[in-house]
This record gives sequence, C-alpha cells and structure tokens, in this order.
Amino acid sequence: MPSQPSIIVSSLDYERLAAWMERMPEQDKATLVALEAELERAEVVEPEDIPAGIITMNSTARVRIDQSGEEKLLTLVYPNQADGTTGHVSVLAPVGAALLGLAEGQSIDWPTLAGQTRLTVLEVTYQPEAAGDLHR
Repeated sequence: MPSQPSIIVSSLDYERLAAWMERMPEQDKATLVALEAELERAEVVEPEDIPAGIITMNSTARVRIDQSGEEKLLTLVYPNQADGTTGHVSVLAPVGAALLGLAEGQSIDWPTLAGQTRLTVLEVTYQPEAAGDLHR
C-alpha cells in the first residue's frame, strides 16, 4: 500500500474525537482503529491555524473516486450526526476517517467491501474554521 498523505487536524477536532472515542462502548471500539491511526499520524494545530483547503469536522468537500471517475459532495460529520442524509459521512466510516485532515489535491486509499479504492479531494467547498465558525 502506498504511503498515506500527511494530514492536519485542528486541536478542537482532535480533543472532541478523542473524548468521543473514550466514551465508546467496549464492543464498538474495533470500529475506531482507522480513526485512531489517522489521529496518531496527524499534525495537530490550533483551529485558527487550519488552512482553508483542509477537511475538518463538518467540512464539505467535492471528491473523486479515482477508479470510476465519479464525483461526490461529502460532509464529514460526527457519528451522532450521520442521520442518513445524502452526502453526510461519519468520521467512523472508513471513508470518513480517510477524509479527516486531507487537503485539496491529496489522494488516499481507503478500504471498501470490494478492496481498496482511491479517493482524491478536488475542492473543500465549506470549512467551519475558514468561515470563522469555531463553535460547531
């Protein structure tokens, strides 16, 4: 598997996700492996220092599934916000954990039932930090 791209995570997102993961029931902890791996390799910065083109929690991004060329608009949300709304992706889903901290132009491989899929971030269309909304 190719090396994973570098990622940037806000300290606020990091703290909220770490606290949320600690509260997970023991039987659900296996679902956190990918997210924990992403957080461990992340560069953590203050929210006001996050560049505009980085996917943070509650960001919306236009992405391309490289194998098919299909483009999607996805919003990265906390698990309790993943209510089945089209385009809302939980940070606990494999693609959600893969999206966290990626920058425009970066690609990452993520697991699917059919194997590995490569996803490329084309554009971050909304990011709370860039919008000045730090009270998500």
